[in-house]
Amino acid sequence: MSQVPAPAAARALVSVHDDAGHGGRPPGTPAGARAAGRPSGASRGDPLSEQARLTIWVRGRVQGVGFRWWVRSNALELGLVGIAENLLDGRVRVVAEGNRANCAVLLERLESPGTPGNVVQVTHRWDQARGGLAGFVEH
Repeated sequence: MSQVPAPAAARALVSVHDDAGHGGRPPGTPAGARAAGRPSGASRGDPLSEQARLTIWVRGRVQGVGFRWWVRSNALELGLVGIAENLLDGRVRVVAEGNRANCAVLLERLESPGTPGNVVQVTHRWDQARGGLAGFVEH
């Protein structure tokens, strides 16, 4: 856990990269290597090999402050599809799918100062793209 100071208060940011605990890398990949998120058999030049699904849970004062609209605006700017939805426990869940690098930019923006409301914690998980999403909607 690292602390990033925000104008009003410090934000504690937690990043969970994947269920296997490899920091977003496939098992056996050196720590400095970039994870490609390639489906098996995909070649390095294949644009589909760079597709990913990123699920993000955001905790803090993030409901009723324009947060989901802000996420949608940023996601559309980055060419991502997905959903931003309020959860009953007060968090917002974001599912974004598209180019892996653009998903990473969205994650960086969510972890940075300047988001609407007051983000206290950001947790995320990387998966292979599944498809089935169109546009970016708020629920």
